[in-house]
Amino acid sequence: MNKYQDILYLAKPVSKVHPPMSKSNRAAQFSPFAALTGYEEAVQETARLTANKITLSDDQIQILNSVLNEIAQQLPESPYVQITYFEPDKRKQGGSYQRVFGFIKTIDDVYGVVIMKGNTRIPVHQIVHISIEKR
Repeated sequence: MNKYQDILYLAKPVSKVHPPMSKSNRAAQFSPFAALTGYEEAVQETARLTANKITLSDDQIQILNSVLNEIAQQLPESPYVQITYFEPDKRKQGGSYQRVFGFIKTIDDVYGVVIMKGNTRIPVHQIVHISIEKR
């Protein structure tokens, strides 16, 4: 004879203190969890590649300055340009190179930035290439 025969067919006990748990809450007790919160994001951030900034030679800097001077003289005509510049990464060493096409509104010599129409601001010291494009 089974030693649990006396309780085998009894009704499930109901707590007088705790309300019954829903099936979704009961299932959530057994669902997987992330023991290390933020770990996946940290791995992805570490795996994200950044580029090192190119150091321009004196000749390249001189060419950039002459093109910027030419653009400064053409500001009343709002020249259309292509600019490649380095954008430092906000979270880790290095950054990425960005290329923009657009009309230059002004060159701010005080703060050393090129201001495009649409108010995109590009620091002059981050520019690695600039050219005037034909419209």
